Amino acid sequence: MSITAKQISAALKDLAVPEIAEHSQRFFKTGKGEYGEGDKFLGIRVPIIRKVVRQHRDTSLGEILKLIKSKFHEERLCAVLLLVQKFNQSDEQTQAAVFDSYLGHTKFINNWDLVDSSASQIVGGFLMHCDRDVLYTLVQSPSLWERRISIIATLFFIKNHQFKDTLEISKQLVADKEDLIHKAVGWMLREVGKKDINVEMGFLKIHYLQMPRTMLRYAIEKFPEKERKLYLAGKI
Repeated sequence: MSITAKQISAALKDLAVPEIAEHSQRFFKTGKGEYGEGDKFLGIRVPIIRKVVRQHRDTSLGEILKLIKSKFHEERLCAVLLLVQKFNQSDEQTQAAVFDSYLGHTKFINNWDLVDSSASQIVGGFLMHCDRDVLYTLVQSPSLWERRISIIATLFFIKNHQFKDTLEISKQLVADKEDLIHKAVGWMLREVGKKDINVEMGFLKIHYLQMPRTMLRYAIEKFPEKERKLYLAGKI
């Protein structure tokens, strides 16, 4: 008999540590007006959650989607990791169902760690050989998390030496107001540079003067110090 969302939830609550929860409330910016406003934590380290995921790899998609609606951050993280696991272990039909379910539940994938641990594997993985128009819908979303999904998903393409979508989505996000988007775009541009530094530098040559400081710093983090200083001084 397949395990239920309620059973996984109960198992996670048994692992809760109040001191860790208190720290997580601050770390994930849950105060009023902050990006994680109102989020609640049990207080469980990620390696422990991953162990729970491995123990319940056969959880049905329906039960995972119940768990992803939890008010507790760690339960939602467990759910997205279960989705990644199911996607990686499944045939094309089930992968399509996981992909559709993921995009149908983005309101619950509502913090950077939830996005970063799943968007590339599920969204990028599914779109690797498909039409990618959905990314260009997500990048225009009023949701910070959907916009972050759009750029983080392209990490899968980058790893396969495909850069076009990363560059186009980065271009659309250069003027974004959110710091978490600045970090995500800079990170993806840095990943492009690891595969082909000339591609990254070509993008920077056109856009670096308009890029928010954080985005630029992330993008050029691995550059030689002298070169970083020239970019930051606007003298390239």
